[in-house]
Amino acid sequence: MLDDSEVERVLVVVAHPDDVDFGSAGTVSLWTDAGIEVVYCIATDGEAGGADEAVTRTEMATIRRAEQTQAAKLVGVHDIRWLGYPDGRLEATLALRESLARVIRQVRPDRLLCPSPERNLTRMPASHPDHRAVGSAALDAVYPDARNPFAFPDLLASEGLQPWKVRETWLSAGPAPNHFVDVTAAFPRKIAALRAHESQTGHMDNLEDFLRAWMSTAAVQGGLPEGHLAEAFQVLATA
Repeated sequence: MLDDSEVERVLVVVAHPDDVDFGSAGTVSLWTDAGIEVVYCIATDGEAGGADEAVTRTEMATIRRAEQTQAAKLVGVHDIRWLGYPDGRLEATLALRESLARVIRQVRPDRLLCPSPERNLTRMPASHPDHRAVGSAALDAVYPDARNPFAFPDLLASEGLQPWKVRETWLSAGPAPNHFVDVTAAFPRKIAALRAHESQTGHMDNLEDFLRAWMSTAAVQGGLPEGHLAEAFQVLATA
């Protein structure tokens, strides 16, 4: 596994606004504190989220973009790439793979973080179909699309985007984590980032307790001391 000192840039690929904050905001804040540049790529605007029927779906998309922009700033991220695919209808299509290969070639990350394409039967909400679809497409973009000059040839011929190999890929919310990041000190920033998603978390009075329980379990699984909090990932060598 790469040491953080070997990483200059990380690309985080997710399906919806707030996905990165639920799964990885603590880890992201540790990376940015260490001087690593982190870029978000968000496949949808999250227009199918929220519970207020008086808010139009166009309005919701605008709200969620603004919320994610604020949440990102709280953990040191200032570059967000929006793909604009329809919320709730993501599929691991060739079009999505090309979109992600384009962003990988633009950002040229050492490390990529994305959802696991596998269903986690112990955490069903984390295995939303959009999450699994974008995880599958992201892995296909990592290998072989982004590195192959003959895959989506217009990326090189028309856009001048040179092939790029992602050295390491981290999967979140999957059934087989093998790396646990101690984010105890970053927990307040994670909560602040999630609270920035007011349209999604404003009703969650128990948000902090819920996250502490979930992240304490991950810390125990990762062998961390009692009272610590962790975010869990499966780390793959993909160079």
